[in-house]
Order: sequence, then structure tokens, then C-alpha cells
Amino acid sequence: MANPFVHIELHTGDLERAKAFYTQLFDWKLEDVAAPAGGVPYTMIKVGEGTGGGMMINPAPHAPPHWQAYVGVADIKASTEKARSLGATILQDVMEIGEYGWISVIADPTGASFALWQGKEGCA
Repeated sequence: MANPFVHIELHTGDLERAKAFYTQLFDWKLEDVAAPAGGVPYTMIKVGEGTGGGMMINPAPHAPPHWQAYVGVADIKASTEKARSLGATILQDVMEIGEYGWISVIADPTGASFALWQGKEGCA
């Protein structure tokens, strides 16, 4: 499938409570990873097969807790600009995430938000 969902991320105000809940509910394996310089603490969700994800303190503290879906793309700058040309609002322009890759966050013309992800070579 072209451009699959590649990562799902929980943004929450209470990371420890969320980690306890999802670990008990789904038996997910969680791994705290070092944040890129200036970044926030991050917890990877290891689900085995299928799309994995992560958890972090909500970067927009006044937004309610929510799950953010990431779609994989080959050229994040071109995909972000294409979304803009199709009527999307760019909420977070292309931003490098340490040694891992790049993201952008977009609201489609109906207001639904999602993120784009382009991994660096060797990173999914």
C-alpha cells in the first residue's frame, strides 16, 4: 500500500498514568528512549508485528489528550507542500527529529489532523 500509517502517538498530560493503563490493558512493551537534544522524554510502544507507536507529554498543553497518526512519505517537503496546495493547513512545518527523520503536522480541509513522517536512511 502506498503511504501507509507507520506510527501512532499518544499525546497526554499524564504520561505515567497512560503507560500504566495501556501496559495493563494490552500487555504492550514500553521502552523509554533518549530525547533528541532539546526534545521531550519519549516512550516507544513495542507491539511486535503491526504499526507501533509512542507516548509523550502533550506538546500543546491546552489541547486534550489524543492519538496522532503518522503517514509515511518518501519526500516530506514535497508531500507537505502538496497538502498545502490541496487546501490543508500546516500546523507544524517540516521539522527534523534527531537522527530518526522528519515530521510535519497537517490539518486536512475538514480540520482533521495527522502527521507525515520521512525516516532517515536505516530508520523506519
